[in-house]
Amino acid sequence: MSLNIKILSEAANQARGLCMDAVQASKSGHLGLPLGCAEMGAVLYGYALNYNPDKPRWINRDIFVLSGGHGSMFLYAWLHMSGYDLPMSEIQRFRQLHSKTPGHPEFGETPGVECTTGPLGQGVGNSVGISVATKMAAARFNTDEHKIFDQHVICLCSDGDMQEGVASEACALAGHWGLDNLIFIYDSNAVTLDAPAKETQSEDTGKRMEAYGFDVQEIDGHDMQQFLDAFDVAKRRDNGKPQFIIAHTLIGKGVPEVEGTFKAHGEAGAKYVDAARKALGLPAEHYFVSQEVYDYFAEHKKKLLADYEKWEETYNSWRTKNPDKAKMLAHGLDRKVPADLLSKIPEFPKDAKLATRKAGGEVLQPIAQAIPLLMSGSADLYGSTMNYIDGGGDFNRDNPGGRNIRFGIREHGMCAILNGISYHGLFRASGATFTVFTDYCRASIRLAALAKLPNTYIFTHDSIGVGEDGPTHQPVETVSSVRLIPNIDVIRPADPEETAGAFVGAMQRTDGPTFLALTRQAVPMLNDVDANLRREGVLRGGYIAKKEKRKLELIIMSCGSELQHALAAAGQLGDGVRVVSLPCFERFNRQPQKYREEVLPNECRKRVAIEAGVTEIWYQYVGFDGKVIGLHQFGLSAPGPEVMKERGIDAQHVIDAGKALLNRDSSNR
Repeated sequence: MSLNIKILSEAANQARGLCMDAVQASKSGHLGLPLGCAEMGAVLYGYALNYNPDKPRWINRDIFVLSGGHGSMFLYAWLHMSGYDLPMSEIQRFRQLHSKTPGHPEFGETPGVECTTGPLGQGVGNSVGISVATKMAAARFNTDEHKIFDQHVICLCSDGDMQEGVASEACALAGHWGLDNLIFIYDSNAVTLDAPAKETQSEDTGKRMEAYGFDVQEIDGHDMQQFLDAFDVAKRRDNGKPQFIIAHTLIGKGVPEVEGTFKAHGEAGAKYVDAARKALGLPAEHYFVSQEVYDYFAEHKKKLLADYEKWEETYNSWRTKNPDKAKMLAHGLDRKVPADLLSKIPEFPKDAKLATRKAGGEVLQPIAQAIPLLMSGSADLYGSTMNYIDGGGDFNRDNPGGRNIRFGIREHGMCAILNGISYHGLFRASGATFTVFTDYCRASIRLAALAKLPNTYIFTHDSIGVGEDGPTHQPVETVSSVRLIPNIDVIRPADPEETAGAFVGAMQRTDGPTFLALTRQAVPMLNDVDANLRREGVLRGGYIAKKEKRKLELIIMSCGSELQHALAAAGQLGDGVRVVSLPCFERFNRQPQKYREEVLPNECRKRVAIEAGVTEIWYQYVGFDGKVIGLHQFGLSAPGPEVMKERGIDAQHVIDAGKALLNRDSSNR
């Protein structure tokens, strides 16, 4: 069937009208991209993409990512017209409270939205991750007889996206890995928010992408046939190269007062839209889509559903002949975790003296066996983060079935790609670097929390105990700063058994990410605390590690490598002292009030906390009457134990603080 340019041109102008109406009504939004890319949207959703509006998460759909999320009305308009569950009433509620059309596309809120985008460059990185996941899926599940994964990942990106460093990191990897089912459509309108793009960029973006290993085409983005021809070439190529289509467009096309200028990058053109709508041939009726356009998309949907039904026949035949693969696939999509996962991890020897990063590497292996769709990446640090899955092989262009991903020195790109793997929905994504380098990838971690992605961050070298590498590599504020991000669990285990609980907790959490903060230095086994209590206590976020033997007088709290100091101090402060391990504040705060009161009874106001980090966040537990031993300065370059002692992170400081609290009332009498 040839391209029906007449009806798709009408659809493009009506999509422009929806955008104009929505932005004008909300007095907020972005006109530029939806108006400038309307013809390409018509071709994509009206002809070229393979999707099923009735099953938005169909596993073999073409996956479209709008990286320039500021242009969200582009996506909402086409999802509405192409038959997704996005009625006109939601278009009319653009950017309003609890609508399905928020200011930037949000994953899980709107059918057909594949990623939460808006922070520029993120969608580019996400698309690379989704492409990785599709390659992994095809390698694991396709057979010689049945190909159930045969899809493309399409990303519409802007000048702003391509300027962001995270996009460059991700694109370098896409070329290196040969992700030839990945198609970027670069909306090259030569405008950024503040000014013409020439004010901030002069490189040849096409040459840059060719250098990364992409095939590059250049077209007029308003010529539907030219765009379709380029898109078809990109889809047909199976040459080990990702595809990059430079589409020259006129930003804000259709509003003469702002088109082609940076004023189109926002809602400045909204006051001109009545005249613009008339010039486009649209009627006075707002939010107008003609019956002819609706009918065209309804007919197109029939073809899409027929294609889906053919795929479903193949899928059902595959499932019958490959029951083990089918079971694995179903478990992956359901995020299923074995109920007995903790028991699959052998207990550590009582005399072990391991860094929790080393313990984590050992814990990871039985978990990886039990969860075959878990992948583990590292930003050039497997030798230090110790999270390589034994026997899993490396993911690369020659081995797309590999379970380990070498990201190179690209922490931000790694975390954006992990998000993409999680958005795909089949694999459990994990990645590793040093804790202090969280700052290189915080934007992606924040988005994972916002989008409720079950990523696991295995971040090691968690404190000034790093030692000789010095303050540049010694996190002081990092762990607590991640705790401040909503919907992320930060777990800082104290010894190998707590580490086992931490990794299992990360796997069990499927509605948000988990950040594992692990030590570089060896820590002692806390054998005075039952091993099962240590493991299961982590799953609850906090537990009584040492119970008082007489009336409770003082509570000492800690986590990570400093818990040993809390336990040592308690032994010197008498039988009325309780020690509480709090490896995960977020998990503990989700426990029932009764449990939290059992662990931290309100009547005991004398409390001390110790952690080798900033102190402020601990006051939620110690209160105004307590004391927190921690840091308000950076570390030092010296052996780890010396740095800890110099900065006052030791049992003696806990003892001194505890005595001061215990003696306070008697001295006031």
